Amino acid sequence: MKRQYSLRLNKIEEALRSALPPAVEPHWLERSAGVEELGALESYENIVKPARDLIERGGKRWRPMLMQLACELVGGGDRALPLAPLVELPHNGSLIIDDIEDRADWRRGGPSIHVLYGEDMAINAGNLLYFLPTVVIDDGPFSFEEKALFYRYYTEDMRRLHFGQGLDIQWHRDHGHTPSRSEYLQMCRFKTGALARLAARLGVAAGGGSAERAERLGAICEEMGVAFQILDDVKNLTEGNPGKRRGDDIVEGKKSLPVIMHLLDHPESSARMRSCFERAESEGVDSAAVEEAIGLLEASGSIASARAVAEAMRGEATVGIRSAFAEGEPRNLIVNLFEEF
Repeated sequence: MKRQYSLRLNKIEEALRSALPPAVEPHWLERSAGVEELGALESYENIVKPARDLIERGGKRWRPMLMQLACELVGGGDRALPLAPLVELPHNGSLIIDDIEDRADWRRGGPSIHVLYGEDMAINAGNLLYFLPTVVIDDGPFSFEEKALFYRYYTEDMRRLHFGQGLDIQWHRDHGHTPSRSEYLQMCRFKTGALARLAARLGVAAGGGSAERAERLGAICEEMGVAFQILDDVKNLTEGNPGKRRGDDIVEGKKSLPVIMHLLDHPESSARMRSCFERAESEGVDSAAVEEAIGLLEASGSIASARAVAEAMRGEATVGIRSAFAEGEPRNLIVNLFEEF
């Protein structure tokens, strides 16, 4: 299956380079900004460079891969490929903004974008990555009706993404507040599930599938996005996420599912956990408070319990895909994509 993914990934990377090329060129700038006389290219290169920096560090690219496979799932072939930037660029933009809001200094194996380029340029780059990819709708080989639908999907799920981020920010600012499990899951549906939902709906729509099939696959993939977020949070507290530091979610005050499950089941330890969060926030990722907090979560079994929740959601999503869509390579690759999270 590795070869099957790599063939598609090469096409996805090409689509991303078209939307955000290795260097600013007059044609690309004219296409993106809509005017011909733009002045010195170097000034525009300085605007784009922070955004390009993060994207060139890599990433799983599972969102555009999911979109492409969703398109193939309904017989659309490569028709969704031009839309790959719509699900990958805003994801990277959200990471840039997220790191500023969380005061995180490390991303994908290097300093965060705001550390390298300053908060002002980083905010601008993050916002640019929200709006820049809409060019692929305008320029794409799609009908007026399709373009209108793509814009609706995009704006709807981008709004959801920002509601999710807003909830997350509120909770990590207040070390004394613990959201409910259902509140946390809804936050994940917004923050992480939104772009998975977008990828699925865009792929089906671009491939000529019905609105009903787009919504059905979108709902399945939204839940899979939640499972991905939970597993990502669990990994942060165990072996650590690639390109980040083990336990930096504690430093950022994140109310991840393991933390929520622990505090709901063991309210007597809330004062100690709050102290760990406050110390870690002031002392950084090397603080002993980080390992103390992780030790509490491991001892209570909340990390294992959260992983079990995610595994159950992943299993349900896999069953949903298999029951809703016919056997074939695209379906098998989507299932395998889910299983690799």
